[in-house]
Amino acid sequence: MKEKMIISSALIALSVFCLGWFIKAGIDDFASKDRKVSVKGLSEQEVPADKVTWPIVSKEVGNDLPGLYDRIAATQSKIKAFLLKGGVKEDEISLNAPQVVDLTAREYDSGNKAYRYIVTSVLTVTSKNVDVVRKLIAKQGDLLKEGVAITGDSYDNQVQYEFVAFKEMKPKMMQEAIENAQTTAEQFAKNSHSKLNKIVTADQGQFSIENRDEYTPWIKKVRVVTTVTYSLKN
Repeated sequence: MKEKMIISSALIALSVFCLGWFIKAGIDDFASKDRKVSVKGLSEQEVPADKVTWPIVSKEVGNDLPGLYDRIAATQSKIKAFLLKGGVKEDEISLNAPQVVDLTAREYDSGNKAYRYIVTSVLTVTSKNVDVVRKLIAKQGDLLKEGVAITGDSYDNQVQYEFVAFKEMKPKMMQEAIENAQTTAEQFAKNSHSKLNKIVTADQGQFSIENRDEYTPWIKKVRVVTTVTYSLKN
């Protein structure tokens, strides 16, 4: 009988101990769920543009519409020859239909214009050979020697530089951004006398591609910022 009482007491004591341990573990686990740190990770690179779009605008003015079309055609031929000689490929050149403005058709026309028609032609170069096109842009003054005047960039016809190989960089940049976030989180955990635990949440990152500055639009700045939340433990 005495033996049974001892065993029963031991079992009760063990049960109380286990119950207390489970309660403590549950409290600790509940408390640790609120111990989190959210950090931002950054990855940034400068890359050269790999695509350029160059709209080349020329205008002719006069009163004889058929004659203007002939002049526009001659201008387009000279521009195309200049491009091909400079290394641009035939399939990288496209030509839009000329746009004609009849000044006398405007309601507010005063009728004392020196000419009636304005014909605008846009020849567009779209190429991945950015360096070749940039050299031609710098040398476009050579067209003046052939009597071709190119209209300056307007808002609708500016040279555009793009970086289209962006998808190939995304995985590596995301990895760098997450590693950067982890480094920051580890420092925070160290300062708070804790240890970094598992990732609780992480976003896919916000990517942006911008010109490095207004003077070098052919150099792009690719940037990704990701937010990662880690749990902390003692």
